[in-house]
Amino acid sequence: MDVTYKTAWFMTHRIREAMRTETFSPMGGSGKVVEADETYIGRKAGIPVRRGYAHKRAVVSLVERGGKVRSFHIDKATAATVAPITQANIDKETRLMTDESSIYTKLGKDYQEHQSVNHSANEYVRGDAHTNTIEGFFSIFKRGFKGIYQHCGENHLHRYLAEFDFRYNNRIKLGVDDTMRMNAAIKQAEGKRLTYRRIKRTD
Repeated sequence: MDVTYKTAWFMTHRIREAMRTETFSPMGGSGKVVEADETYIGRKAGIPVRRGYAHKRAVVSLVERGGKVRSFHIDKATAATVAPITQANIDKETRLMTDESSIYTKLGKDYQEHQSVNHSANEYVRGDAHTNTIEGFFSIFKRGFKGIYQHCGENHLHRYLAEFDFRYNNRIKLGVDDTMRMNAAIKQAEGKRLTYRRIKRTD
């Protein structure tokens, strides 16, 4: 397409907005397994590089094994910021799998079962307890994000997450072909309007 960079940038953000799901039903339930984990990407503007993750952008994701993923950009990954996300998105009759992070110690009690693996002790799988599914998604996201986009403004990160969630949730393994994927994006665009003025206000 013979368009300016500005036009292309705006068009791709509108497509990502169409991919963003706004209504959710609880994940898991009936003893199904949901994995939860957090990751960090990029660097917060104006924050000097330091040890740990205080200077990085935090993302928490939930994935139902054999199913779909949901990702959320949060200011800081703590029990106080993650608990409202898990409470709103995971059915109480779910088997929750996480790593050993203290973020999940208390909130894990809300579910049918909570198991964790201790990565710091080189424990990655114990029976069916693991976080390999969500780590696989993070790998897809980071490779795709860095390989295609390199970086983005923090205020736009939620749309990039929506894009990669949509791709994962409409993958061939779930029986979704290219036509079905395109139709799903078009359907989700109904009633959404993202103006250039609105998008620039968040820069």
